[in-house]
Amino acid sequence: MLKRKYGNRSEWKRVKESRYAQTCVETETFRGYITLLQIDRVEAPLYITYETKQICIVDDGYSWLQHFPLDQKFSITTMFNGNGEVIQHYIDIITGVGTDNGIPWMEDLFLDIILLPTGEMYRKDADELEEAYSLGIIDQSLYELAQEIANRLTQLILNKNFEILNLMIEHKNILDQMIERKK
Repeated sequence: MLKRKYGNRSEWKRVKESRYAQTCVETETFRGYITLLQIDRVEAPLYITYETKQICIVDDGYSWLQHFPLDQKFSITTMFNGNGEVIQHYIDIITGVGTDNGIPWMEDLFLDIILLPTGEMYRKDADELEEAYSLGIIDQSLYELAQEIANRLTQLILNKNFEILNLMIEHKNILDQMIERKK
């Protein structure tokens, strides 16, 4: 069974206090949902290691901006530190998006791409994709779709044509203002 991930991350036990905003955007450059989770307090910071690089992706004052494009097979989460600096872009390859009780979700297709601000790029969870295929959780068409989308996105990133990255700050500002108005 494929895993659903929700924009509000309500199941996340590590986060003790947070604020959340979401909206639907329909412009020439983006059509879909955007969400922002502002993390005020965590039980403990979360560190991820890529090769020899260790990066904190969750701590007090961090925020996660997520894009759920309606017409694409990926979702992107941009993680910001407490100073508002991008830590990483985490791109999930997905089968699609939807909503439950108004909260956007995406159905994860295992394969991920991580893009650091330095331009370093990593593919993650290829082993999970292989295992899902070999166990019959996904069929050959979904397996090939995940590979095809990951390859296409990798080329867009390498060619500096992954346009959604240009929308991050604008979309974060929209949601930051929504959270401020809720105070």
